[in-house]
Amino acid sequence: MDPHLLRTFVAVVRLGSFSAAARELGYTQSAVSQHIAGLEADLRTELLTRRPVAPTAAGTRLLEHAGPLLLRLDAARADVLRLAAAPPGRVTLAASPLSVGPRLLAALPATGVTLRILPPAEVPAAVATGGCDLGLVDGPAAPSDPLRLPDVAPLTVTGVGEEEVAVLLPAGHPFARRASLRLDDLVDARWLDAPALCAPPLTAARSALRYDGTDLHGLCALAAAGHGLVLLPRRVAETAAGVAVPLSAPRLVHRTELLSPGTPTGAAAALAARLTAGSPV
Repeated sequence: MDPHLLRTFVAVVRLGSFSAAARELGYTQSAVSQHIAGLEADLRTELLTRRPVAPTAAGTRLLEHAGPLLLRLDAARADVLRLAAAPPGRVTLAASPLSVGPRLLAALPATGVTLRILPPAEVPAAVATGGCDLGLVDGPAAPSDPLRLPDVAPLTVTGVGEEEVAVLLPAGHPFARRASLRLDDLVDARWLDAPALCAPPLTAARSALRYDGTDLHGLCALAAAGHGLVLLPRRVAETAAGVAVPLSAPRLVHRTELLSPGTPTGAAAALAARLTAGSPV
């Protein structure tokens, strides 16, 4: 399957238009039509309806494969080019919002680093495809267990730190005076869904409100105002408005991991060493 044709197919589906895909990709509309026809001939099935432009059942299935396939190709290209290139003098670090904690702030040098804040789910791809030299990603996990990261490419993963977690409650919540909480106590609770910052616990029964922002203060304000609960690193929850109650069961920690494409070199290696210095995980 020709990846150029596959990229054209993905663009047509995303934009819902042959002409819009042609403009975005720098092709003529005729070339885009030929790409789709070639892909359909290769797979011996219709992938798109033309009026309106929409994927068929086969096209929808192909789309599910297309993203991971193209991402792995981009990652392979970036990996090979990285080996042939000189180590960069400036480091670009992708970091999920909640990974920007005391360890990162202490490790950052005064110059030579570009810090790019991304949703946790986007950090692995940013590192794998060469957009960033290193990545910091975070999430809840059992103590000493690695995070569940998308399989975008072979990446070196190093545990950087683990912290206690707490549930952020509004001041008037019935459990606000508790010394600790079990998730079983909150089986009927409504949770905030904030994928760019943190997801509800896997055991959460329902989400109250979806927050698409990356502003941590905004998320905490929503929780404090009673729009839903949120599970955060304890150090973050205790500085927010509302009431932070530690989670006692199940035993969870907030884990931060460093991602790199193989063994870092140059300035990236120096920053990686500073981030992982003294880390027991």
